[in-house]
Amino acid sequence: MTAAGSAAPEGRIRIERALLSVSDKTGIVDFAKTLARLGVEILSTGGTARVLAGAGVPIVAVEERTGFPEIMGGRVKTLHPAIHGGLLARRGDSGDRAAMTAHGIAPIDLAAVNLYPFERTVARGAGFDACIETIDIGGPALLRSAAKNHARVAVLSDPRDYGWAAAALEASGGALDGAARRRLAQAAFARAAAYDAAIAEWLGGELGLSAPPPRIAVSGAGGRTLRYGENPHQRAALYRSGPARPGAATAEQIQGKPLGYNNITDADAAFALVCEFASPAAAIVKHATPCGAALGAGPAAAFRAARACDPASAFGGV
Repeated sequence: MTAAGSAAPEGRIRIERALLSVSDKTGIVDFAKTLARLGVEILSTGGTARVLAGAGVPIVAVEERTGFPEIMGGRVKTLHPAIHGGLLARRGDSGDRAAMTAHGIAPIDLAAVNLYPFERTVARGAGFDACIETIDIGGPALLRSAAKNHARVAVLSDPRDYGWAAAALEASGGALDGAARRRLAQAAFARAAAYDAAIAEWLGGELGLSAPPPRIAVSGAGGRTLRYGENPHQRAALYRSGPARPGAATAEQIQGKPLGYNNITDADAAFALVCEFASPAAAIVKHATPCGAALGAGPAAAFRAARACDPASAFGGV
């Protein structure tokens, strides 16, 4: 067994101490049980600690490690040197090791953290104060600390990663390799960036800004692989930003080969066009340009009239 957080020649880090602090509890009990079977000490906070303890998982409450209780209704609980020092410490740095010894800081080798549901709170139309209260502070700080130190720490920001991470830990006797840690770190930084972008976008809307702000941030989710980009040699993926709306990005494809970028943009344009009308309508779009649009007594009649506008250009369109 290697020392806590030490790197084996193959780049693996043995996980001996983990911090679990999650808003979305999906899968966390099973993941924690895997860690416990591997002899990992588990630090946890608030509701996560109660869920894990209730499931019989041995945990150490964060306040026991920090010597400081959660305060201000949970607004402050992990913002403490005993936690961030444990995540950020460079195990091979003599100065960092001396600081850990002097201040009683134990290394933390894994952090599983997800954030307060700010985006969902906004999407359900909650009031201003409720949205403000679901802006997470400690969570993004934990993600960033762990991700920055991914050479020594594994960070999981998405419950969908628990399964493969648990399998990898069990297969290796409790270690994760460098490639896995780097991939998880990138996902954590992306999640934190998207979270901040959503907050900035929402607050800008609430302020009713009359002039363009000096900076904007855009985030997207989904990452659905497309057949190709605007041209066949290009790779592409589809992301959704902002609240989900009806259209090609949220539609379910029920048959046929995967769509490309032009298919998606044309389908979305055609859908948006027919939504302008109350009576049955059809639109044919090719390369973002309508080839025909028509109303009819029913969908079939509308389609026939739309195609008759320009049958040649309609070929290959949506």
